[in-house]
Amino acid sequence: MASPEVPAGAGGTAFVLGGGGVLGAAEVGMLQALFEHGVQPDLVVGTSVGAINGALVAADPTSGVVSRLRGVWEELASAQVFAGSVFARMGTLARTRTHLHPREPLRELLEAHLPVRTFAELRVPFQCVAASIERAAEHWFSDGSLVDAVLASCAVPGLLPAVELDGEHYLDGGLVHSIPVGRAVALGAGTIYVLHVGRIDRPLRPPTRPWEVALVAFEIARRHRFAADLAALPPGVTVHVLPSGEPDPPATGNLRYRDFSAVPARIDRAHAAAGGHLDAIGARGDGGA
Repeated sequence: MASPEVPAGAGGTAFVLGGGGVLGAAEVGMLQALFEHGVQPDLVVGTSVGAINGALVAADPTSGVVSRLRGVWEELASAQVFAGSVFARMGTLARTRTHLHPREPLRELLEAHLPVRTFAELRVPFQCVAASIERAAEHWFSDGSLVDAVLASCAVPGLLPAVELDGEHYLDGGLVHSIPVGRAVALGAGTIYVLHVGRIDRPLRPPTRPWEVALVAFEIARRHRFAADLAALPPGVTVHVLPSGEPDPPATGNLRYRDFSAVPARIDRAHAAAGGHLDAIGARGDGGA
């Protein structure tokens, strides 16, 4: 069965949660600020780590989900999902030839923390995106197994295996739609809050060191669709891009995907920055849901 139907007509509030690995902890702080201001979603759309955060929010679209999310990130910080010595990771790569980590620890974490198993059981509509290998195209999940869909959206190439569903193989949704504002617009949202991992807080600059070349190239590929979505907003749709509170744009931080030491500080900085932004724009929801 499918996710609850998107409310008929335009005007609903959507939370759009982008991808970005360990940097996705910032989204937890943003969510805390939104709920403290009484802003709750009618629709949740997520990519990659934003699919993990987003699925939990769609299951419990209240302030209570923040403590659950902090628990998820604490378990991620314990390195259970990406555990293993260099030799163990190399052993996995030697056996599979495609990835460093098995998907089972992430599946177990999702099953432990998600209070529902299917899209149909969610309290608000939720969709997440993955990249189809066979079709070289985006695929949006809105029904069936919630855990399988989130795993597909989170299948980071080289780190986790592709997810096979109904004979099709899927990789991380960030490959095709890193911050899917356009999807929220297409589903009828009138007010959109963008929760991201911090990299769009600062403009890009030409690389000056060898390792920056690939990072800048990736960021161009990652940001161009988001920029196009913002440029093509239809009349009557409002988008609020929440600040992450990062003093400097993350550079190589997302490459250290097993380093969760900065997670608590990242959550707190995003909470403070997003709260200040919401105060400035006078955001205030009805406190319902």
